[in-house]
Amino acid sequence: MNDELNVTYITLGGYVEVGKYKYLYFLIMCALYVLIIFSNSIIVYLIWVHQNLHEPMYIFIAALSVNSILFSTNIYPKLLVDFLSEKQIISYQACLFQYFMFYGLGGSDFLLLVAMAFDRYVSICKPLQYPTIMRKTTVNKLLLLAWFLPAIQAAVPTGLSVDKKLCDFTLKGIFCNNSFFKLHCVMSKAIYVYGLVALLNLGLLPVLFILFTYTKIIIISYRSSRDVRKKAVETCLPHLLVLICFSCLIIYDISIARIEFDFPKSVRLIMTLQVVLYNPLFNPIIYGLKMKEISKHLKKLFRRVKLS
Repeated sequence: MNDELNVTYITLGGYVEVGKYKYLYFLIMCALYVLIIFSNSIIVYLIWVHQNLHEPMYIFIAALSVNSILFSTNIYPKLLVDFLSEKQIISYQACLFQYFMFYGLGGSDFLLLVAMAFDRYVSICKPLQYPTIMRKTTVNKLLLLAWFLPAIQAAVPTGLSVDKKLCDFTLKGIFCNNSFFKLHCVMSKAIYVYGLVALLNLGLLPVLFILFTYTKIIIISYRSSRDVRKKAVETCLPHLLVLICFSCLIIYDISIARIEFDFPKSVRLIMTLQVVLYNPLFNPIIYGLKMKEISKHLKKLFRRVKLS
C-alpha cells in the first residue's frame, strides 16, 4: 500500500442530520449498548457458575452471548463517537478491521446455530446415543470450527483489499460492510467470487442443515409422546426465533451491499441499525425467558439482588 493510501480516511455517509437531537440519540444508543453487554454477560455468568448448565446446548448459548458482546463492541463504540462528531470518518485500516470482525463474528453466529441444531437433533432423535456423540471433545471441536472457519473466510477478502486503490471515499453506510468494496477503483473478480463461496459455506448450507434437522425433529416429535413434543418446543422454539431474525437481517445486509436499492438515507440508517441491534439484544432475552433452566437461575439471581 502506498503512503497516500495509508493516510486515507473514508467518510461514513449513511448518517442523517440529527442536529440538536444528537445527544438524545447518543444516550439511547449508549443505553442499548450497555444493555447488550449487561444482558449477555448475565447469561454467560449463569452458565459459567451453575453446574447443571454445563451441557452442550447451554455452552453454545454462552458462546452466542460472547459473540454478541464482541460483535457489539466492534460496532457500538464507533457509532457513539460518530453521533457526537461533526464528520463521521474512519481510517482505511480500521474499516478493514471492522469489516473482518463484522463478518467473522456474523459467520460464527450462523455456525453456532448449526451446532445448536445438531445438538437438539441428537438429543431428541437419538437420545440413547446423545452422551456418546455430544462429548466434551465434540463440543470443543464444534466451537473451534464455529469461530475459526468464519475468521479464516473473512480474512481472505480483507487481505485482498489491503493494497486496493480507492476511487471513492464515501461509504453508503454507518460502518464497514460489503459496501466497502464499491469504493475500489476496480472490483476484484476474486473477491466477488470468493464472497459468493463464503455466502454458500456460512449462509446457505448452514440454513439448509438447520431446516433439515428441525424437519426431522418435528417428524420424530409428532410420532412421540407429549413429553417429547413439549421438550422439542421448549428447546427449539427460541433457536428458530433467533435463526429467522438473524437470517432476515443478514439477507438485508448482503442485498443492500450488492444491489443498488434507492432507499432514502433515513430508511437505510434504520434498517442498518437493526442489523446490529436485534440479535445481540434479543438473544439473551429469548434464551433467558424461553429456556426453562436459564430462566429459573435468572429469577433466583434477581431475587438475591433484590433482597440484598
